Parts: sequence; structure tokens; C-alpha cells
Amino acid sequence: MTTGPESPPLDGTAWVLSSLPGRTLVAGQPATARFEFGRVQGSDGCNRYTAPYTTKGPAIEIGPRAASTRMACLPETMKQAEAFMAALSGAKSYRISNGQLQLLAADGTILTSFAAQVQSLVGTSWRAVGINTGKGAVASLVADSTVTMAFAADGKVSGSAGCNQYTSTYQSDGSKLRFTPAAATRRMCAAVGVMEQEQAFFKALESVATMRMEGNRLEMRTSEGALAISLVRNIGP
Repeated sequence: MTTGPESPPLDGTAWVLSSLPGRTLVAGQPATARFEFGRVQGSDGCNRYTAPYTTKGPAIEIGPRAASTRMACLPETMKQAEAFMAALSGAKSYRISNGQLQLLAADGTILTSFAAQVQSLVGTSWRAVGINTGKGAVASLVADSTVTMAFAADGKVSGSAGCNQYTSTYQSDGSKLRFTPAAATRRMCAAVGVMEQEQAFFKALESVATMRMEGNRLEMRTSEGALAISLVRNIGP
């Protein structure tokens, strides 16, 4: 094993699974890995996981005290998740080259490969799945309602707030994110809870101070670290 450019520090980096040798990845179920403060955490494609890790040059050890949630998923997704976690725990070394992270077995066999997690919001489109109510809780969306966010290159964000269309501007710098108060149309909607949800969304938007993108998910948080808005990426037209 060699040190140097192929084994830069992992701390502060984030990745999305790009290949598991011998397997075709399940579409729409990205596995992720974020390395911070001596722990690697993310999604195995089904459940959330966290585990300690240590490195010395290119050598790496992940685990052994890993923990994860225990949600059941489709069989093929579960099989992929098991293979992914086995690859993490079996890794003995790593290398980073051309924006790719590879975890290797003791004999140098590639166990898994990752692509760097893109952090730019420009050109992305999202759908909210949770909004802070302002009462110390994050609530799922009202049935049959949709709240969206589309980020343009000119610093504008727009979409549906559930009833009305809105526009705002945003500034992002690394994990920092700020929005200006939104301007919206003034339509009234009769569906129960939709107007209240819309106002909660606008207030949550103004409270955002940081963001974290992970696979097809985006979390926006307040300066105190509270979850403001949780979103999933829109895929397709």
C-alpha cells in the first residue's frame, strides 16, 4: 500500500455508491457515506447506519460497532444493503482518484466504489416530505398536497407551496444556505390544512441556515440545528 495523493483524508467528505462489483444497483435507492469526526454514516439504500472508522495512510477500518435502523424494504434492496454493509466492514484500505472513492479488501480487490456527492443546488428540483410546523415538530405533508423547490443558476428558487406558486432568492456557500422572504400568488385553497401548511413552509424557509445533500435527499436546518424542511429529489420531467 502507498501513501500520498491516493489516500487524502476522508474527514469532511461525502459520497454516493456508484458500484458494487457483481451487482446491478437498484434504481432510486442510493447508498451513501459521509465521513465526519471519526464516524461514517448515511443510508445503505434502505436503512440509516452509523459506524466508527479509523485511517492510517491508506489503511482503513470501519466498525466494528455499527448501528442502523431496522426498516424492511423490498428483497432486492435488502440484498444490496447487506452487500453494501459487508463491503464497508470488509474494507482494509482506500484510494481516491478522479473524484471516485474505492474501498479495497486486504488483497487489493475493489469492494465498492463511490462518486463524490454533488453539493451544488443549481439546476436541481426537489419535493418536500417534511416541514417544521414551528411548534417543535416536523410534519409530513397534507395528503394529496405537493410542495416543490427548483433552484436556478441566477439565484432564484421557485415552485408550489402547496396551494400558491412562489418565488424567492437564495444564497449558498458550502453548507450555508439562506433564503429571502418568498413572494407568492394569493389563491385560497379549500383543502383542510393546506393553507396552514403553506404558511409553515414559508416560515421554515426563512429559518434555514444550513443544508446537507445526501443521495436523493436534502435537509435544510436552522442555525440551532433543528430540521426546517426535508426534501427528496425530483426525478424525470
